[in-house]
Amino acid sequence: MNRKEFLRTSGLLLPVSFLGISGTKAAGKETATVTGATGASYLDSPLYKAHAGKLKFRADGTFKIVQFTDIHWVPGNPTSEEAAERMNEVLDAEKPDFVIYTGDIVFAKPAAEGFRKAFEPVISRNIPFAATLGNHDDEHDMTRREIYTFISEMPGNLTGTVEGITGVTNFILPVNSSDGSKEAFLLYGFDSLAYSVKEETKGYDWIKPDQIDWYRKSSAALTAKNGGKPLPALAFFHIPVPEYNQAASDENTLLIGVRKEKACAPFVNSGLFTAMLEAGDVMGTFVGHDHVNDYVAKWKGLLLGYGRFTGGKTVYHDVPGGNGARVFELMEGKRSFKSWIRLKDNKVISSIHYPADFVKGGDTNPFG
Repeated sequence: MNRKEFLRTSGLLLPVSFLGISGTKAAGKETATVTGATGASYLDSPLYKAHAGKLKFRADGTFKIVQFTDIHWVPGNPTSEEAAERMNEVLDAEKPDFVIYTGDIVFAKPAAEGFRKAFEPVISRNIPFAATLGNHDDEHDMTRREIYTFISEMPGNLTGTVEGITGVTNFILPVNSSDGSKEAFLLYGFDSLAYSVKEETKGYDWIKPDQIDWYRKSSAALTAKNGGKPLPALAFFHIPVPEYNQAASDENTLLIGVRKEKACAPFVNSGLFTAMLEAGDVMGTFVGHDHVNDYVAKWKGLLLGYGRFTGGKTVYHDVPGGNGARVFELMEGKRSFKSWIRLKDNKVISSIHYPADFVKGGDTNPFG
């Protein structure tokens, strides 16, 4: 079952929020109105500095990340416990250095209870984590800003925000070198918002020009700080950009993993993919949103990927093999990473090494 079939059979096709009513409300409340740190000045902000020393490569030069996505926790619904079981199992097996949640964490009120339950597996293990919000997280009884404020007080939380630009969960987390002396890798988080408020583009919203401008300026400042060489990076957000569908529809694209539905991307392409190509730091973007997709596909020099649906049976969920998580292993000093999907009973599928597994005969490795 895909998203459209789920919405139709559940009677949720084009709900009030999807028609733009909650989207309009969110646009008014969640676009920051205070002129704040952007570009190079963002790197001097107290929040960036507070988080900048929290993550670093291990002594062996590796750094492991687990991505949980689309937990859709419903307080009081026993099927949500399947998500907790899988998160606990994955964390015990992988023992990551950091966990990223890529949106649609809760699916009913009270939202605060849902967030506590969803984050409990990482908090109980003292694992640093951060979250980018999805289109459903603020549909219940908390705004995006209220969610951010609430989770900011949780132990281990590294979710950031940038005052003065659209959205709430926009941030950069550097992973420092194993000796702690410098930034060695970057993790970008973007708030991909929720629903378009324009009738002509009814559907999902898009990452806005001011967010992209903040990324460009921050990336340029970090590159300059690194002697003019872009640091390797990954980017995380909830709703895929339109290039996901371009990649998947090209018969020459190497696609690894499950694809059971078209990417539910916005109709408007605001240019984030192009900005990343030009900046030269981001190797891949990883999203959630489409529960029955977990594939990765190289497109024009970037890897476009999904996490693995982590939730229980509170939403459409029939991805082969059941719920799980995506895992990343970064390597210090290298523009490369490994990734795989971990499922129930410690089953591992779809292991890749990027970019080595995606270089065709005659291709030039864009990352050296």
